Amino acid sequence: MATPKEHIDEIRRKKFSIGGELNPLMEDLHQAVKNLSAELYAKDVHFLMELIQNAEDNEYPEGVNPSLELIIISEDITGTGAPTTLLIFNNEKGFSSKNIESICSVGRSTKKGNRKRGYIGEKGIGFKSVFLITAQPYIFSNGYQIRFNEEPCPHTNLGYIIPEWVEKNPTLADVQRIYGSHAALPTTTIILPLKSDKIKAVKQQLSSIQPEVLLFLSKIKQFSVKEINKDPSLNTVNAISISSEINFVTRKNIDADSYTLHLSTDEASDVTEKECSYYMWRQKFPVKEEDRVERRLGVEEWVITLAFPLGQRLNRGMSSPGVYAFLPTEMVTNFPFIIQADFVLASSRETILLDNKWNQGILARVPSAFVNAFNSLIKTSEDVPVSTLIPMFRFLPVCSSSYPKLNVVREWIKKKLLEENIIPCQSYSDQKIFSKHCEVGRLMPSFWDILKKGRKQGVSLNSLSSHGKYILNSSFDTEEYDDVLNFLDVEPVNSEWYAKCIMSSNLVLGVAEEDYLELLRFIADNWVSSFHRTDMKNVRLLKYVGPDGEVVLCPISNITMWNGLSMICMSTESRHISWMIDWNREFSRVTDRYFMPKSTQEAIGCFFKRGTLLEWLQNQVKVCVASAYDFAVILNNSLKGDQQLAIAYVHFLYHSLSQHHLTKGDVDSLCGSIPLVDNYGHVITQRNGVLVPANGSKWVELMGANPWRELGYVELGEDYLRPATFAGTITKERQLMTFLKTHVAASDIPDISPPNTELSAAYAPLTKQNAFLLLDWIRSLRYKRDLPAKFLTSIKTGRWLKISLSGGPGYRPPSESFLFNSSAGDLLQDESVMVDIPLIDQEFYGNGINNYKEELKTIGVMFEYSEVCQYVGKHVMSLATSSALTKSNVFQILNFIRFLMLKVLPANEFIHSIRDGRWLKTSRGDRSPVGSVLFDQEWRAASQISDIPFIDENHYGKEILRYEMELQLLGVVVGFNKKYQLVTDHLKSQACSKYPTAEAIVLIFECMRHCERNSRSYDKLLQALQGDKCLKTNKGYKLPSDCFLPNTDWDCLLKVFSNDFPLIDEDFYGTKILSYRNELKQAGVVVEFELAAQRFSAVFKNQASSSSFGRERVLSFLSSYRQISNTNNQFPSDFRRNVCESKWLQTRLGVPRSPKECILFGPEWEPVSSITLLPFIDDSDNYYGQGIHEYRKELKSLGVTIKFKDGVKFVATSICFPQDPSTIAPESVLSLLQCIQILREDGLTDAFQKKVSQSWIKTVAGYKSPDQSLLFGSDWGSLLRRIDGPFIDEEFYGPIITAYKNELKEIGVTVEVSNGCSLIASYLDFHSEFSTIVRVYNYLHKKGWWPSNDTPRRIWIPNGSHNGVWIGPEKCVIHDKDGLFGSELNVLEKHYKSELFAFFSGVMRVKSHPSVDDYCKLWKDWEDSKEQLSHSECSSFWAYISKHWSKGTEKILSDRLSKVPVESESDGILLSSKHDVFIADDLQLKHLFKESSPDSIFVWYPQPSIPSLPRTKLLDIYRKIGVRKISESVHKEDITKLEASELQPVPEKGTVIGKGLLKLILGFLADPSMELEAGQRQEAVKGLLDLKVFETESAIEVSYKLSMSSGNIKSVNASRVMRWDWEDSKFFMQKKKSGGHKNKIEYAIIFAIVISEGVLREKEEHINALSELIKLAFLLDFDEEAVGYLMRSKNIQVFMEDEEFLSSAFSMGTNDKKRNGKRRRDQ
Repeated sequence: MATPKEHIDEIRRKKFSIGGELNPLMEDLHQAVKNLSAELYAKDVHFLMELIQNAEDNEYPEGVNPSLELIIISEDITGTGAPTTLLIFNNEKGFSSKNIESICSVGRSTKKGNRKRGYIGEKGIGFKSVFLITAQPYIFSNGYQIRFNEEPCPHTNLGYIIPEWVEKNPTLADVQRIYGSHAALPTTTIILPLKSDKIKAVKQQLSSIQPEVLLFLSKIKQFSVKEINKDPSLNTVNAISISSEINFVTRKNIDADSYTLHLSTDEASDVTEKECSYYMWRQKFPVKEEDRVERRLGVEEWVITLAFPLGQRLNRGMSSPGVYAFLPTEMVTNFPFIIQADFVLASSRETILLDNKWNQGILARVPSAFVNAFNSLIKTSEDVPVSTLIPMFRFLPVCSSSYPKLNVVREWIKKKLLEENIIPCQSYSDQKIFSKHCEVGRLMPSFWDILKKGRKQGVSLNSLSSHGKYILNSSFDTEEYDDVLNFLDVEPVNSEWYAKCIMSSNLVLGVAEEDYLELLRFIADNWVSSFHRTDMKNVRLLKYVGPDGEVVLCPISNITMWNGLSMICMSTESRHISWMIDWNREFSRVTDRYFMPKSTQEAIGCFFKRGTLLEWLQNQVKVCVASAYDFAVILNNSLKGDQQLAIAYVHFLYHSLSQHHLTKGDVDSLCGSIPLVDNYGHVITQRNGVLVPANGSKWVELMGANPWRELGYVELGEDYLRPATFAGTITKERQLMTFLKTHVAASDIPDISPPNTELSAAYAPLTKQNAFLLLDWIRSLRYKRDLPAKFLTSIKTGRWLKISLSGGPGYRPPSESFLFNSSAGDLLQDESVMVDIPLIDQEFYGNGINNYKEELKTIGVMFEYSEVCQYVGKHVMSLATSSALTKSNVFQILNFIRFLMLKVLPANEFIHSIRDGRWLKTSRGDRSPVGSVLFDQEWRAASQISDIPFIDENHYGKEILRYEMELQLLGVVVGFNKKYQLVTDHLKSQACSKYPTAEAIVLIFECMRHCERNSRSYDKLLQALQGDKCLKTNKGYKLPSDCFLPNTDWDCLLKVFSNDFPLIDEDFYGTKILSYRNELKQAGVVVEFELAAQRFSAVFKNQASSSSFGRERVLSFLSSYRQISNTNNQFPSDFRRNVCESKWLQTRLGVPRSPKECILFGPEWEPVSSITLLPFIDDSDNYYGQGIHEYRKELKSLGVTIKFKDGVKFVATSICFPQDPSTIAPESVLSLLQCIQILREDGLTDAFQKKVSQSWIKTVAGYKSPDQSLLFGSDWGSLLRRIDGPFIDEEFYGPIITAYKNELKEIGVTVEVSNGCSLIASYLDFHSEFSTIVRVYNYLHKKGWWPSNDTPRRIWIPNGSHNGVWIGPEKCVIHDKDGLFGSELNVLEKHYKSELFAFFSGVMRVKSHPSVDDYCKLWKDWEDSKEQLSHSECSSFWAYISKHWSKGTEKILSDRLSKVPVESESDGILLSSKHDVFIADDLQLKHLFKESSPDSIFVWYPQPSIPSLPRTKLLDIYRKIGVRKISESVHKEDITKLEASELQPVPEKGTVIGKGLLKLILGFLADPSMELEAGQRQEAVKGLLDLKVFETESAIEVSYKLSMSSGNIKSVNASRVMRWDWEDSKFFMQKKKSGGHKNKIEYAIIFAIVISEGVLREKEEHINALSELIKLAFLLDFDEEAVGYLMRSKNIQVFMEDEEFLSSAFSMGTNDKKRNGKRRRDQ
């Protein structure tokens, strides 16, 4: 055997021709190395993963713990000049000669085809990936010391694969030194002197190695990385050591196993070791044919492993990958578990290829693996509490992934989980319960707290899940798991559940008061949102103390009484509870109220959520939360007119106040509506006042009787004065009176508050004593400020006060009386000749009357001179009102005023009393002095325009002028003195209607100026001016709004429209009129240029549309416009708008347009004019001529478009293509595209888009609209040709057309290759060449085209290269694996390559394979056309049905298949009606019918069975589509008629029906699943004890009959050997035949069946189980010991009551035998 060095020399000599003969394959090697180089540097390869992958694929000696160690050093041990070297140590078996030969080759990996043996590397670069980081890799293994070189060998010009022997640099000693002398050097060492530009990247890869890298490696158990430097501070690689350990406690299930894997890491940067355990689930799945790929040929099953971290994942602070292909990818899935499988990877190993069908097949199985793993996690540990399983639900993929394909996996996981019983439910027994999500409900957290407290206090919760939902386990039902539960669609229980739970438990009375209140608070918190419309209102929730003192429960629905009030009350304060209960007893016959127990009320007072609970009890439940005051109100409302209770109620209030249960304010409030008993014994509930008893009262002296009884004033009865006892409290005599006076306001004069009505006593003279009593009463009422108006008025106006007049004494009302000293009164009476003044008779009343001045003032008595003056003035005014005031009286008034002024007496009061009266005669009739005017000449102009009331001198004469001072004091205006406001106030309604004088107009302007200075309105003056033609102009009198103050700057404009503007006449008004410029402006006169220009523009606008606005006027206007533009005057915006918007410019279109709608023609407009109708100004000689161009500047300023680029908007609206598009020149199209280029900036309008949507673009397919055109470009050329669609004709337009790519795109032309699918697809019908159609299909496929709903999908089925036919996708199928559909469907794989299959399937909706419906149609054709089928046809059909079986498949086959295959002796398979064919589930019956009938009536199934079509599943399919089971279809009938003469009684019945049989049956019936009590069990076996057993020589037979669809009956007879007549209690047996196992087993089976059918007539489902037991016992001859063992093995026992029954039954039987024997002996 050659040494390693000799082997290398041989390879160099023979393979590479180095020092030997030329290898004829060298040329191939050159090409292979060239390809390797290209592939190596074209791929983004993760070299470290390739090295780990190689190490995992290596073989290791037994007993060795496989490890991989990486050491990076900063020294050159290879002599290559590399500053850094990476060494890889691996304790594998080492390189063999074959390995060496393989590594010296290209594409000859020793791992090819060994995927099934556990190799994880991909066929590709492998070890040669190290050339990415090194130019010279070294290998030391099993005596081999070689290196390879990236650079070509000088002998062969080949690189990468030429081995070179290494003697030194490095030596093994160098390697041992680096590894360490403490341990043996591993078998294989790879040394990589790093390229200088790769050092940083390598160190980064080494530092970022995932700690979980060993997770799915089956061999490597140790992995480490470290850096060695002479100065450790220079290390930059994060050292790490990773180890794994597997706990092989596996659980086998459904071709899967599970185990626990433990990972630990030791990092130099962390002093503590990090570790994590992972629950691993590994499951195998068969690879389906449609999922196979070339890179995995020969792999027959997928092995999917899921890792569930049972702690914090090891990730070194980096994102943890979620997808492994034995080694980690860089895919972060956002799932809480890791997916491992043999994925096909991208070349970089960073991701899996998600679109690869192999990977899609794996991902499709991940949901099943996950669900199985999850079930295993939560259900296999029987002794583990449920609370410890809950964290496992964190493994559910609650969060979405950033990869859409993985989100599909997530959704399927969820869908499968929702079908599983995985949700842990609350159970108060040892039995764990798991249910589906839809069967489980969540509870509110606060209710869980209540349940837990209730359970601690002994409340039974065993029925918690018996109200229509299982309840989620309390450990799971927390906010922490909301996201998981939302993912699982676990919803809360409905509101009715809570009502049922509380109703069925003892939660109300079975818990402490505090917890009871917690329950009420829970209901309160959720009342509005959940419970108020549920049965919760009928749950007996509320406690109250019943009439007998016991606690009673009341539902919320019953708490409200018929009158809407609550029957349950509670106190706001605990100190009142006993008091209210005692007094409630006194009123019990009328209250109908109950109080909550004291303990409950006190607990509410201490409850921490007292506010919430009370709010609910009061507002929702309507519990009456009553204070002592509220209770008093309740009692008050319950009195119902009872005299005795009304008296008692006053006592209740009195004592409640005295014992501080009620405050004074409470009592005062209650007494406002307290019912009182009057002197007649009537209970009065409504009152306005209360009078003390009449006996001895002052009010009787003044009024005689109670005058206000009808007004609600109650006179109290005598009962309130007597002593009494109520509720154990005593009230003494007259003790209530003080209380009644204080709180009910029982009163006497002067304390009575009278009603607002007249005092009848005041209408008659009062005695002096009663007068003073009345004044005392008034004094009291004044002090209380309680003097009703009518009451006071009657006293004021009643004639009860004695007075003296000049004519003598009398009685007058106080309001007409005066109190003066006598001298002052005499003086006034002398001067007031028109009035007699009444004075109070002081001689009658004496000086005492002066003590009541304030009271007298209150009732109207007058004391002051001013009041005398008012009295006199009032008398004067009464005369004026009655027209009795003469001219003489007027002068008397003036003289009286003069008298008061001369005597220096105050005259103001008198003047004020008469100055507003209408007693002064004026030019406007009778007026008051105020506002009247004493006329003089200053008022003459004002009298022309106003209606001022001047005093009538004709009536009063000149004498009136002597009283100017007195008249002024009365308010008369004397003298004009600029009384402009007076003129304004009395301005005539038509002050300017009759050509007013200049003075009148000037006065109006002065009035306006006065109003403006004083900030007053002068609208009235303006209305007078503006309402009439009052201003004189050069055109006559005009309205102010029609008048102008001219300015020379306007002359040029006025010349345009002659003299249409009237000017104010300055000669008439004088120059002073110019000083009223502002007032004229306010009146509407035009005084400023801006308004003048606006008026002019209005005239211009009116004239512009008329025919008179011709050429001369246009040119004249443009001239004046130019002139005014050169001045400082600015045209107002309205002027410009009217000029710019008015249609006064004539265009070539024949209609006038506004300037902004016109274009001034120029050369640049020529090209586009042929395809547009543009509004050019008519510059022809017939209209404006070329002279219009002189005003180019003015026209532009007015809005006329001059330049082409400014007028593209006109093009957008004026497009007008000719009917024949072939007449459109290319220049016109290019000019239009220039316009579009400009228009694109603001966006093209819909109207423009519509206009250009016509067919005007020339394409290779003719003229097309833009949206039906394509622009061919370089990016189209790799996919299509110009003839493949309607591409724009570049030869016609020239290459420049491509410069307008964006503009063409804007109007709808398709320019991007990815957007042309629809047009190209719509053009398909024009093609018939197969290569063109394939090219178009490939383009549509690559660009992801998807047809719209109304686009027909059609497939070209070729017939040669240029012929074929278009057909619909429903008539096509891509694959026909079994070759059954050649005549039914068009199979596309016959015509097209596989690259288009995805397009046909997804886009064209062609079925990949025939559907269930297709198979059904095929079967129907077979039913109609074929007499028999081949085995391959039948097997293929039913194998497909089996594989695609579902509820939908079941329905289709049930409805459409009428025939099924039947067994046949011939080579073919016959079809027969499914109603005449049966499933042979009873082989005895099958045997009988096959023997008796020549025709087969049993369904076919393949023999031998094939894996794709299991026999049991096929039979189940037959059953579900309507084929009957033979056992269920046959009708059994006993046909043996036994004669009595043939029967022989069996003397020893016990040999047949013995104790062992009965014991076995009783034990079977005692099983809990039978649900039979002892009496029922014993009753069931009594029928056996009463049986009479007979034997017969005759055969006992039965007949089995089958009804066929034709109406025929197939029947066979069979021996039965036994029969039990239940009605006659007789058991018949055919005598046993001699010996033989067959006979014995036949007897045993039939005996067991007959006995079981008789005993279990009502429980047929258990017949088979009992029959099996009896059969075994029969074969054992019912041996007691054997039967006992049999029963124990089946977990069957006989209970004591059944033992006693058996003992009793058989002892009776023994006694009967003895008696019968004795009887026979006696005979």
